[in-house]
Amino acid sequence: MAEKDKDKEKELTEKVVPDAEELPKTIVRRVVKEKLSQLATDSEISVLRDSLQAFCESARIFIHYLSATANDICRESNRQIINAEDVFKALEEIEFAEFISPLRACLEEFRQKNPGRKSASSGSSKAKDTNKKAKRKPPAQSEGRKKRREVESNRDEDDAD
Repeated sequence: MAEKDKDKEKELTEKVVPDAEELPKTIVRRVVKEKLSQLATDSEISVLRDSLQAFCESARIFIHYLSATANDICRESNRQIINAEDVFKALEEIEFAEFISPLRACLEEFRQKNPGRKSASSGSSKAKDTNKKAKRKPPAQSEGRKKRREVESNRDEDDAD
């Protein structure tokens, strides 16, 4: 009986996040190991399963937070498609501005390697967005962003205590 309870508990703790939302562990492991090997060149780095799970979950939460903020920015601009500039603005808003310039460089490199692809931010849609911005006032922050900022400031206050 106790073994059955342990199996149920293990099952509940393992499936907190649906499979569709999980990041591929092999890719996360590779990224973590590559970065750690750059920092510590003297030995081989191994990552425990719990650590790998923590990296995966942290990355998933960051992606959700960044995409929700970028979505709010996009909606405030009366658009339905998130573009790279929305992501850059979201990074700045969630106080990760130091990522913007390396990401811009990666995006430019990607665009040079894939010249046939057209992004939503290029061409006539960009001109339309510019005209819209010139005609209307800056939008107020959405409720979702206000709520996230409140939660974030409460978390910062709790950390200070």
